[in-house]
Amino acid sequence: MTHVSLRCSAYLNAPGGSRAVHTADQREEGIMSTTENTSDGPTPAGAAHDWVEVQSGPEFVELRRRLRTFVFPMAGLFLVWYLVYVLLADYAHDFMSTKVLGNINVGLILGLLQFVSTFAITTLYVRHANKNLDPRAEALREKLEGGQA
Repeated sequence: MTHVSLRCSAYLNAPGGSRAVHTADQREEGIMSTTENTSDGPTPAGAAHDWVEVQSGPEFVELRRRLRTFVFPMAGLFLVWYLVYVLLADYAHDFMSTKVLGNINVGLILGLLQFVSTFAITTLYVRHANKNLDPRAEALREKLEGGQA
């Protein structure tokens, strides 16, 4: 079997629809789009949009900004918390083996708190998405499906 290049790029900037660009390997193997629309007429509602224009639009930029202001700090915070746990487990054996209650030690508690923090981050993200992301994404989707893009 010959190597099929995966460098297929579709661009959606034609006035009447989309055009697909394929590599020679893909044409050889018969891997080509069957939904090519190269007409010069207007694009019907719900059809291909100029996605580069949509991505650079103010609604999408704001949506992406709101996502990133939550995801990046939260991911950084969690990675620091995990790194602290790993470093304590590796270099602070006496502290991590300190018994708290019966055979339960500090290391076990901090390890279980890793799971608790994962569920807490998930809960916070769902709240953030429901309040700040989903309404904006829904409005943008309706705008695009309404043919106003």
